[in-house]
Amino acid sequence: MAKRNPLRINVGFLVKADAGYSRTIEFDVGEMVLSDDFTVTDLKGAVTFGRTPQGLVAQVNLSGRTAADCARCLDPFELAIATDFTELYAFDERSVTESQLLVPPSHQIDLAPLAREYLLLDMPITPLCRPDCKGLCTECGANLNTTDCGHPQAGADAPPTPADEAHDPRFAALKDLLDPKE
Repeated sequence: MAKRNPLRINVGFLVKADAGYSRTIEFDVGEMVLSDDFTVTDLKGAVTFGRTPQGLVAQVNLSGRTAADCARCLDPFELAIATDFTELYAFDERSVTESQLLVPPSHQIDLAPLAREYLLLDMPITPLCRPDCKGLCTECGANLNTTDCGHPQAGADAPPTPADEAHDPRFAALKDLLDPKE
């Protein structure tokens, strides 16, 4: 037996309603697989469908958690994610917007593909397990959050300073070119 998709909503009652009518439907799903590589746990949110002369306006807000890898230390962690979006499901081709969404003949609107897109777009490009993550040692690769390997560490995101470059043996030959020998 296939699992029921909680983001598939029968909107037939709204299609027959007068313009201006709206209805809010809330979600609370323990786990939802939005694609082979994207699962959301503790998915919560709501969709408000509003009836207009052109179609149904869906105002959606969702939040949950997903598995991610920290961009600094590479450890897996649970990332909190959230999104808000509004889309129009048009009744016919004349009212369709650039998203090309139409109310299907079955009146079953599946929000899962849109939820996947918007949640992925709102995820941070560089997810961090915590704001003060120290990352990995540039010498030995040890996780600096869990161990002190003893290697000197420059700031994780700081470029080398001129003083650091002056002591770097790779720049010694260049320094000789700048400082004339006496």
